[in-house]
This record gives sequence, C-alpha cells and structure tokens, in this order.
Amino acid sequence: MVQQWAIVLPDERLKQERLYHHDFVELADVLAGLPASAHPALGDEVVLVTDEPKPRAVATGHIGGLRSDDERDRQVVYSRRAFDHPQPATSLTLDGPVTRITPAEFAAVLDRFGPPLERSTWLVSVDLPIEATTRAEAVRLFWSYVRELGPAELPAFVSPAGDELAMQAFVLGEETNLDPEEEDED
Repeated sequence: MVQQWAIVLPDERLKQERLYHHDFVELADVLAGLPASAHPALGDEVVLVTDEPKPRAVATGHIGGLRSDDERDRQVVYSRRAFDHPQPATSLTLDGPVTRITPAEFAAVLDRFGPPLERSTWLVSVDLPIEATTRAEAVRLFWSYVRELGPAELPAFVSPAGDELAMQAFVLGEETNLDPEEEDED
C-alpha cells in the first residue's frame, strides 16, 4: 500500500537543488539515524518541504531505489518542482525530518502547485573575457573558470527566446541587479 510522507530537505541540499537540475534527490543524509519505521518504502509518495520559518512545499515525487536493498539507499524521483515558487504547507504538522502524512494532506499540498507550468525556450549564457593563445585553450580556460567559480560568483544571463532585451542576471539561483548605477541610487 502506497503511503505519503513529508520530508524536510536540509538547507544545504535545498541550495543545491535550486542551483542544479537533478532528476532525483538522495535521502541517505535525511534517513541516517532514523528508525526503520520512519523510512518510506519504494513507490511511496513524497512532498519535499522546508521547515524555516514555516513549512513550504518545494517538490513532490515518489521513492525510488538505488542499487541496493538498504532502506537508507533511497531517493525521491521528482514529479513536480517548485523551488522557484515554494508553496505554503502550513497545514502539515511536521514531527521531524520525515513525517508520515495522510493522502488528503498530500493531495492538498499537491493542489497548491496548480497545473504544471508550460515550458518555454530561454537563452542562457555566461560571458567571460578570457586571455588565451588559441581558441581551444580559451575554451579549456572557460570551463575551468566555470567549474572553479560556479554559480556563486558567475552571473548567468537569462532571457526569453526572441526577447533578448528582457535579459536578467542570476547569481546563486536568484535574480540579481548587476547595474552599479542603480545600486548607487538606493
């Protein structure tokens, strides 16, 4: 019988999920030290939540398994993501990092997500001035800088395809104003 669960996503993992696209999130760190009765089974439905300052739902999915039969070796395979627009989940009473919830509670949180958002085409770029002796060296240096600096230091520029004037910079997954003149006016 499929059960429903609310699982608190640790802050550090939440940051990673906001920065990088993943098909699933592993639960080993969440399940460590919890009794077996607090381990969701394969196929169970899950809502991933934050607990600070109030519970907010950031994703839903189901429990999938990795390569072992160990219950701690589980992952949530995403079905819906709302990392950019978390939904209130104050109707849930969390009693720890993993809480069994009723099917009605799960459905109520899922309803808050609304219909799936329509996918659009976006142009995303990272522009770096790189000094190199050849094009190939410039590309190698580019990827080294991207890996080394990452989303904390490199702004990514995003615009809807066909509307490049609507370009917006993002740093650490958040819209960022890079115009120093506008900052001086504040």
